[in-house]
Amino acid sequence: MVNIVVLSGAGLSAESGLGTFRDVDGLWTRYDLAQVATPEGFARDPALVHDFYNARRANMADAAPNAAHVALAQLSLMPGVALVTQNIDDLLDRAGATDVIHMHGALSRALCAACDARWDAPAVMTAKDACPACGVAATRPDVVWFGEMPYAMARIEDLLARADLFVSIGTSGTVYPAAGFVDLARRAGARTLELNLEASGGAFDAVRTGPATEVVPGWVAEIATGV
Repeated sequence: MVNIVVLSGAGLSAESGLGTFRDVDGLWTRYDLAQVATPEGFARDPALVHDFYNARRANMADAAPNAAHVALAQLSLMPGVALVTQNIDDLLDRAGATDVIHMHGALSRALCAACDARWDAPAVMTAKDACPACGVAATRPDVVWFGEMPYAMARIEDLLARADLFVSIGTSGTVYPAAGFVDLARRAGARTLELNLEASGGAFDAVRTGPATEVVPGWVAEIATGV
């Protein structure tokens, strides 16, 4: 059995209409990230933060999985395959992928900043929402903000240590700790491959460029047929 670890980023979902950090007119560019994607920003103005993530949740609800999501979902059914994503959307899950590791959390989930309870998020969240577990009005999106530790890092590092192949899809390779995954995989002896709209400049053994909906299904087809 070949162990494959796939890391996906915003480029995977861009063709489904979900913006990336680098979009000139994207959702991110209309907000100061220090205000809407940090614990300090949430403490200062929770209503603004909720408005931002409510808009992103609505954008996600209107989007549909694309051919790249569907291909990775099919790949996830093979033994030895692990899907790790930086994306907080649910498109991989809706495409049928199994056991997706959402290292930056999920828009579809809510978190209590007071007691750490988690539950399915409603379409619209407000600063007045009470936690269903403790009753405190300290609910926030269950997403990892700048300055917070990504989820499941111990599991991810264990997967990378046992990987035969590490594949990075649609990520700029600039946000740590995910940007360091290729180096961890290489040190463990894994082959490394980047599938991206443009090469990130990372230390990959091979790079294939093009839209995710083209390069990802093509690569998955090769894996499935043993090419």
